[in-house]
Amino acid sequence: MNERQLNLGSAPIVEAVVDIDCDMPNPADVEALDAVAGAALAARYPTPRRRMLSEHQIAAAPDGPVAVTLRHGLQALQYISADEKQLIQFRPAGFSFNRLAPYTTLDDYLPEIERTWRTFVDIAKPVACRTIRLRYINRIQLPMEEGRVEIDDYLKLAPRLADEKRLTFAGFFNQHSVLEPATGNQVNIVFATQPPVGDQLPIIFDIEAFKDVSSEPGDWGSISGRIQSLRALKNLVFANSLTDKCLNLFQS
Repeated sequence: MNERQLNLGSAPIVEAVVDIDCDMPNPADVEALDAVAGAALAARYPTPRRRMLSEHQIAAAPDGPVAVTLRHGLQALQYISADEKQLIQFRPAGFSFNRLAPYTTLDDYLPEIERTWRTFVDIAKPVACRTIRLRYINRIQLPMEEGRVEIDDYLKLAPRLADEKRLTFAGFFNQHSVLEPATGNQVNIVFATQPPVGDQLPIIFDIEAFKDVSSEPGDWGSISGRIQSLRALKNLVFANSLTDKCLNLFQS
């Protein structure tokens, strides 16, 4: 099942991400690749940006002073398209392709994913691929009547109340992980509410399908095959987690 077979006229996808985590020759050297990577990607991704990571750790012994440790470093070199809907990331742990809404179908983006992945391989020279991850963040607007919505009308995996006569949801966060034994693919699934907007209740439906692999960086056929396998699992989870009434919201 692919995006076209779902027959969604207006998919609720706000961001799609393909991550390929790798063994890198020296993760600390990724920052030094900025000039070469920026020049190679500039025609389609003219805006460079560095995403930095800062972490604070505080440790206190019962009879000793408080110790504060600060870790600061590069999280990703980012290269952003002119319309700011697409970006390529060179990370100390690998490569990422991000696509923001509007999103059509993965088939439309795979040639560009392959092209930019090969650019990453040529410049960063990863040693091996270790994890391939396909993540889709959906934002579903559920219609409310008089400030209420029947969650079961839209979500097959809806959480349950302890007492449905006395209680009503003020919000929820529901997370679970599953394994597909036939392929070894795994998927993390999150449903979470956001504050109501007018007469609609936004639901975040986050699907992250992934598989640990051992692939040669130059073997795009193997990488692409795994992406397609993860895509099939992602679409299965999407279609079977929502009711027909919910799927009909995406037809216009």
